[in-house]
Amino acid sequence: MFELSGEVYGNLLMIFAKNSSEGKVKTRLAKDIGDKKALEIYQLLLKHTRDVALGVNCFRMVVYSDFIDFEDHLFNNHYFLKDEQSSGNLGERLSNSFKTNFEEGFDNIVCIGSDCFELTSEIIEDAFEKLKNNDVVIGPAKDGGYYLIGLKKMHSQLFENKEWSTPNILLDTLLDLKNLNLKYELLPTLSDVDNVDDLDSTLKAVLD
Repeated sequence: MFELSGEVYGNLLMIFAKNSSEGKVKTRLAKDIGDKKALEIYQLLLKHTRDVALGVNCFRMVVYSDFIDFEDHLFNNHYFLKDEQSSGNLGERLSNSFKTNFEEGFDNIVCIGSDCFELTSEIIEDAFEKLKNNDVVIGPAKDGGYYLIGLKKMHSQLFENKEWSTPNILLDTLLDLKNLNLKYELLPTLSDVDNVDDLDSTLKAVLD
């Protein structure tokens, strides 16, 4: 955990990221292109995510999958708070991170992954802006999941009873929002990078 002195007010951008390790990242992609190339592509995705995050005026935090990497110079400790994901499935890990950071005192929290090469700083800024008039904001992914979720208050039900990494995540979450009578807004639909078909020309250059 990190410590902040005094009361914290403002926006927090959480980045859920895997520790860069060959054979442990982009495993679906690696089946087609090999572990080494998959790691290279993931590192490009991390760099893109870093650059996008730096373009947003907010607190920023990398939440690592396995351990807090204070030696990770891609996410400079001066610009990024760092934490470690809890145990459990993705829903439990997301829920715990949101809960912990709301308890730290942040007003609005937006969480993104590190797999979306189409994501921009402007989309994240728009997410924070939309939270002024909504309870929840979601960035739909073309595979049926979401690349971004933002909250201004804890709603743990959004992360419970889900079949993660399936095409039903977005729909199930939208049903929860309606059942909870929460006001929400959607961002543009973007593509996550999971398979070779998801690679644009910049990422495909790694394969040459």
